[in-house]
Amino acid sequence: MNKIRYFVEKQAFGVCSVLGERMNISASSIRLYFIYTSFLTLGSPVVIYLVLAFWMEMNKHLRRHAHPTIWEL
Repeated sequence: MNKIRYFVEKQAFGVCSVLGERMNISASSIRLYFIYTSFLTLGSPVVIYLVLAFWMEMNKHLRRHAHPTIWEL
């Protein structure tokens, strides 16, 4: 079961787990709130989730190029 969970978290950008780490809340409770609000608001939090996922990927990409290693010089 943990293998499936880690696979889904890796494929789903890890937005909930990153938010959980930063706010010191368990990622599973964030996922539950996300699911509940998605049902209540007919999926509008999905847009927010995708924007956060895009932002995290861009941030990771920019950080990698901001500090080049000795091998990249």
